[in-house]
Amino acid sequence: MSMHARSNKYSRPRSGMPRLLALTAGLGLLTFGAGWIHAVQDRVDAPTMQAARDDRPPAQPPARPPASSPRVGTGSGTGAGTDPAGRADPAYVPAATPDGNALLEGPALPADQGLSGVSERTRARIPAESRQLVLVAGKGRGSSEGIATLYTRPDPSAAWTPLETWSARNGARGWSAEGRRSRGDLTSPEGVFSLTDAGGLLPKPPGTRLPYDQDRLYVPGGRGVNGESLAGAFDYVVAIDFNRRPGRSPLDPVKPHGEGMGGNIWLHVDHDGPSQGCVGIPKEGMRRILQVLDPAARPVIVMGPAGF
Repeated sequence: MSMHARSNKYSRPRSGMPRLLALTAGLGLLTFGAGWIHAVQDRVDAPTMQAARDDRPPAQPPARPPASSPRVGTGSGTGAGTDPAGRADPAYVPAATPDGNALLEGPALPADQGLSGVSERTRARIPAESRQLVLVAGKGRGSSEGIATLYTRPDPSAAWTPLETWSARNGARGWSAEGRRSRGDLTSPEGVFSLTDAGGLLPKPPGTRLPYDQDRLYVPGGRGVNGESLAGAFDYVVAIDFNRRPGRSPLDPVKPHGEGMGGNIWLHVDHDGPSQGCVGIPKEGMRRILQVLDPAARPVIVMGPAGF
């Protein structure tokens, strides 16, 4: 073999090596560049993606709860609400949270608090703690006839609910305004009075919770204003706390504000005629009232001509 041939044999590796190294280096640079670009892109995209997630609005609570939720509210009776089934119901209006979202609905408290024909001034005099009430609404200031209704409510935020109604009689000459009554004028005093004590000729009806004074002295003398018999009128009585000392028998004779105003104004059994100042209702009504009134409910009587 000639020297020329040997020289050619060993010259190829030396001449191919630089090319291979150059190719490898080029590929390495390309790989590094791609990796660097990807890393930079990740750093740029990461805040953008986080911002996109942060820009999403928070989940809002539903505007209204399911129909099974309790219904409460503070509506004013504008007729803007619906009942839980989605039907229009003018007695219900939406209650709102501070952000204006309607959440719950409830019955609107009537403007008259359920006491139709009673003025705002008189309603304001009803004690907040009272949960039982007898309303005696006369037909007119000079009339001796009217309607008596027994009401109840669970708490001061609720409207008064009527339980029973009866015909009623009051003073033969109607009603006297507050502070205007005088003894023997045959008027009933208008106003709001507590009901604290009861009594009568007959034993107290079962369930009576008011202090009850049974006494043979509950027998009226003489006859009524129209000459009618008064027999049985005092079988059951509830003392109306007008010019009297609460916590004593209805027969207590003391009149704290003087004899000139008169006194012994009672709710008693009607004797088919006007009274000298008391309020008379049917005997079954008196039994019912005695069975319902509870001293713990702070019962009162609201009495006067309609609209007073």
